[in-house]
This record gives sequence, C-alpha cells and structure tokens, in this order.
Amino acid sequence: MSETTDERGDLGAKALPGEASIEARLRPGNLAEMVGQNRLRENLAVFVRAARERGEALDHVLFHGPPGLGKTSLAHVVAAEMEAPLRVTSGPAIERPGDLAALLSNLDEGDVLFIDEIHRLPAVVEEILYPAMEDYKLDILVGQGAGARSMRLDLPRFTLVGATTRAGLLTSPLRDRFGWAARLEYYPPSDLERIIERSGCVLGVELAFEAREEIAGRSRGTPRIANRLLRRVRDFAEVADGRGKPVDRERTRFALERLDIDESGFDRLDRSLLLTLLEKFDGGPVGLDTLAAAVGEDRGTLEDVVEPYLIHEGFLARTPRGRVATRLAREYFGIPLADAAPTAAVEEQPKLL
Repeated sequence: MSETTDERGDLGAKALPGEASIEARLRPGNLAEMVGQNRLRENLAVFVRAARERGEALDHVLFHGPPGLGKTSLAHVVAAEMEAPLRVTSGPAIERPGDLAALLSNLDEGDVLFIDEIHRLPAVVEEILYPAMEDYKLDILVGQGAGARSMRLDLPRFTLVGATTRAGLLTSPLRDRFGWAARLEYYPPSDLERIIERSGCVLGVELAFEAREEIAGRSRGTPRIANRLLRRVRDFAEVADGRGKPVDRERTRFALERLDIDESGFDRLDRSLLLTLLEKFDGGPVGLDTLAAAVGEDRGTLEDVVEPYLIHEGFLARTPRGRVATRLAREYFGIPLADAAPTAAVEEQPKLL
C-alpha cells in the first residue's frame, strides 16, 4: 500500500490520488481498529504506553514479513498512537547520503520516519543511518578535497519504523539497531472476514456473511488481497444489480471466478507454476531459473510473490536441488505419483565386484 507524498514533501513513490484516498480510508486509524496479529498488537500497545508515560520517543521498530500484511498500516498506527507526524519514504528512493541527511535534518522531536523496503538502502546511505539511530547524530562532510571537514549535527529524538519483505537481506549492524523487530504472519479466515466487514462499511458495500466468507477464503491470508477482491466484487455487483443492493455468495463467486481466483485463493500464475512443475518436470526438483523460463515469469516474481504462500500452504517445497511439488499439490490437481519402476530397475542392477 503506497503512500502519497505531496503534502509532506517526503521521498518515495507517489500513488494515484484515487487509489491513495481509498487505501487511506481502509487503513486502521489506531490499535483499537486493527484486526489480527494479536501478539504484535498487544506488545506494541505496551511499548507505546511506556514511551508516552516517560515522555520519550518510541524506540526504533522493524516490521518484516510477506507483502500485503499491513506493515505500512502499522507505521501509520504507530504515528497515530504516539500522536506524532509521519514522514514516509522508501529504500530505493534514497539514492545518496544527501537525500537521507536532508530528510533527517527536517525531523522534529518525536517524529516518526517510515522507510519501506529498508533492505534496499544503498550501503553508503545505510552507514549514515547508524549514528542517527543510535546516538541521534548526523555526520556530514563539508567541502571537497584537502579542505573537506567532517561535521556532527545533533538530531531530535525520532522513531524510525522500517519495513521489509526480506529481513534476511538486512545487514546485522542495521538490524541490531532496532529496539524491536516483529514479524507479521498470514491472517486466518476469521480475521479476514472482520477486515472485509469493516472495509465493506467504509466503502458502502453490504455483504452477506457467506460473501465475506467466500472472499476471506480466497484472499491467501492477506488483507491487501482481501480488500482488492472486495473492490472488484463490488464492481461486478454494482454493474449487475445496481448500487446499494446486498452482495450474496453467488454474485461473489461469479466475480471471483471471472478473476480466475479459485477456492484456495490460487490465481492463474499459481496454478501455472504448480502444473508446470508437475507435468513438465514430474514434480521436481527443478531450479528456479528453469522454472521461471518454463512459466514465462521473472524469477523475482516467483520467489517473492508466488512461492511464499504456496510454501506456507504446503503445496511447494524449496530443497537444495530445486523446487519440488508436494503431495498436496498432486492431490489438488489429481495427478498421481510417477511410476517408480525405473528407480527399482536401477536398484536391481548387479554390483560390481
């Protein structure tokens, strides 16, 4: 969920005005409005209350996990709970040390700085962030050549909220400077149903319980996908039945089938990957590059977008030799195990003396 940056002048990608306004309306405004991630919410509430009672800025926080689970929303919640302004940027947008220096020098006491995809910060920029996070100092170089000199500026005590989908790519020095690192997990269908109900109220869509259940079951445990499917179901329902009429299960199923989303939440690319692995490579193991070429997709898309949910649900496994389709995948598509006769024949060969 991207954040528009026009009003704050922060670095980062800009969202379309219409999309930004919808995303902002669907986001929870505070911890009380959040659904799911119970342990994380309870811990965050304790840390926020303790910081506010001491009159201090909240310690730096890192949120990591698959995309679409609410890392950006949590940054907004942190700022709201601390009653502090939120400055938004992203790792790829900060290309030079001067970009980060300008951003840090404009912060006020208690501000919350959110850096999305923080693992993509350039190394030279990341090194400037270390003293800023630990000592609230900004080291800058003034001048060039032999006359250059280093200056250390004091920074106000601020809170850095980092978000990443690939925590393993964070360097140890950066990861260790966060006071708390929290992983977001996939949401169970019951939590997604509550999120869909709230989003439906915000969007003015009346959904039958069965319709909410249908969308939640096909949302891959991800609130972003649930909200996106809700908006598409709303489009189909309004065109077919007119605005203001309740959306039932049949209309919801029709819309989701038109979107190629099956009952397990698999889309066309998910099914293509699994079927390619089963039919062309006998279930694997097969290397990611080979699989990406066979499917016709970029390996990064498969690794970061498609595979995490399939692995989480037990349909795919990563092994040292490559990707392997599991028994669940074979049962899902009704493809039996390959004949084991060739293997048996090899085992029956006489041993050399």
